[in-house]
Amino acid sequence: MELKYIGAGLGAAIAVIGAALGIGKIGAAALDATARQPEVTGAARITMIIAAALVEGATFFALVICLLMIL
Repeated sequence: MELKYIGAGLGAAIAVIGAALGIGKIGAAALDATARQPEVTGAARITMIIAAALVEGATFFALVICLLMIL
Protein backbone atom coordinates (compact mmCIF):
# COMPACT_ATOMS: atom_id res chain seq x y z
CA MET A 1 0.00 0.00 0.00
CA GLU A 2 1.35 3.36 -0.97
CA LEU A 3 1.65 6.13 1.55
CA LYS A 4 0.11 8.70 -0.79
CA TYR A 5 -3.34 7.19 -0.19
CA ILE A 6 -2.92 7.49 3.55
CA GLY A 7 -1.65 11.05 3.19
CA ALA A 8 -4.53 12.04 0.94
CA GLY A 9 -7.05 10.48 3.33
CA LEU A 10 -5.57 12.18 6.36
CA GLY A 11 -5.40 15.52 4.55
CA ALA A 12 -9.03 15.28 3.48
CA ALA A 13 -10.11 14.31 6.99
CA ILE A 14 -8.24 17.23 8.55
CA ALA A 15 -9.72 19.65 6.00
CA VAL A 16 -13.28 18.48 6.67
CA ILE A 17 -12.84 18.55 10.44
CA GLY A 18 -11.41 22.07 10.23
CA ALA A 19 -14.34 23.21 8.10
CA ALA A 20 -16.85 21.70 10.51
CA LEU A 21 -15.23 23.46 13.45
CA GLY A 22 -15.05 26.75 11.56
CA ILE A 23 -18.68 26.69 10.46
CA GLY A 24 -19.70 25.72 13.99
CA LYS A 25 -17.90 28.75 15.38
CA ILE A 26 -19.48 30.98 12.74
CA GLY A 27 -22.96 29.72 13.62
CA ALA A 28 -22.37 30.13 17.34
CA ALA A 29 -21.13 33.69 16.86
CA ALA A 30 -24.15 34.57 14.70
CA LEU A 31 -26.56 33.16 17.28
CA ASP A 32 -24.75 35.04 20.02
CA ALA A 33 -24.97 38.29 18.05
CA THR A 34 -28.67 37.73 17.40
CA ALA A 35 -29.31 36.99 21.08
CA ARG A 36 -27.50 40.13 22.19
CA GLN A 37 -29.00 42.45 19.58
CA PRO A 38 -32.09 41.04 17.84
CA GLU A 39 -32.24 43.99 15.43
CA VAL A 40 -29.05 42.84 13.67
CA THR A 41 -30.45 39.42 12.78
CA GLY A 42 -30.53 40.08 9.02
CA ALA A 43 -27.00 41.47 8.86
CA ALA A 44 -25.62 38.69 11.06
CA ARG A 45 -27.29 36.06 8.86
CA ILE A 46 -25.85 37.53 5.65
CA THR A 47 -22.39 37.79 7.17
CA MET A 48 -22.64 34.22 8.47
CA ILE A 49 -23.62 32.86 5.05
CA ILE A 50 -20.74 34.69 3.33
CA ALA A 51 -18.21 33.48 5.91
CA ALA A 52 -19.51 29.90 5.73
CA ALA A 53 -19.26 29.98 1.93
CA LEU A 54 -15.64 31.11 2.16
CA VAL A 55 -14.84 28.29 4.59
CA GLU A 56 -16.55 25.76 2.32
CA GLY A 57 -14.64 27.09 -0.70
CA ALA A 58 -11.33 26.66 1.08
CA THR A 59 -12.38 23.16 2.15
CA PHE A 60 -13.28 22.13 -1.39
CA PHE A 61 -9.93 23.46 -2.59
CA ALA A 62 -8.13 21.37 0.07
CA LEU A 63 -10.14 18.29 -0.90
CA VAL A 64 -9.24 18.74 -4.57
CA ILE A 65 -5.57 19.03 -3.64
CA CYS A 66 -5.86 15.82 -1.59
CA LEU A 67 -7.47 14.02 -4.52
CA LEU A 68 -4.75 15.27 -6.85
CA MET A 69 -2.15 13.81 -4.48
CA ILE A 70 -3.43 10.34 -5.39
CA LEU A 71 -2.69 10.76 -9.10
